[in-house]
Parts: sequence; C-alpha cells; structure tokens
Amino acid sequence: MALPIEEVKKLIKESIPDASIEIKDLMGDNNHYEAKIKSKLFNNLNKIEQHKLVYKSLKGKMGNELHALSLITESK
Repeated sequence: MALPIEEVKKLIKESIPDASIEIKDLMGDNNHYEAKIKSKLFNNLNKIEQHKLVYKSLKGKMGNELHALSLITESK
C-alpha cells in the first residue's frame, strides 16, 4: 500500500495549518519519504515532541499505508 505525497501534506496541514512542508519520495514508490516541516507549533517543543505531533497528524497511516517517513522539523 502507498500514500501519495499530496495526501501526506493534506493530513499534516489539517493538524498543523501553518506548516510549510517539503516532501521528497526517496525510493520512487510513494512509500519512503523525507519531509521537512516548519511550524510555529514546534516552538518550545523538543524534537521528539515535534515528531510526535507530525506522526499524530497522520492518523494511524504511519506503518500501514506509509512505510517510512524521515522527519526534519523546525520552528518558524
């Protein structure tokens, strides 16, 4: 199963509306991505908390429709 980039962006934007998101398909299979995400919601959160916020926004699709997502998060 695969999850298109636009669907990943949509899910993240629903939970993190101010996010600027860049996603690369690392293997060309819609299943292994690298995402760079910037948001004000990341202010005062450590990297683990930032990543948890992103994974929560994927609503259980991580590990199911989406196999691998490497995250780079930054505060705005």
